[in-house]
Amino acid sequence: GRMTIQLRGRDDVTLDAGEFFVVPRGVEHRPVAEQEWQILLLEPAGVVNTGEATDSDLTAQDEWI
Repeated sequence: GRMTIQLRGRDDVTLDAGEFFVVPRGVEHRPVAEQEWQILLLEPAGVVNTGEATDSDLTAQDEWI
């Protein structure tokens, strides 16, 4: 499969299986795929992954591997 990361104000980035991309700090982004994908997301501790939300049912809790 293939996945696209849409970046606000920049060109989209298309990824194939096994590839990775580092989203620049502070760049608003949205992953898009036609088929279901499984990804590994790495972020610094304390990053809120739903915009600036602090008390949302959509905000994921930190999970340490």
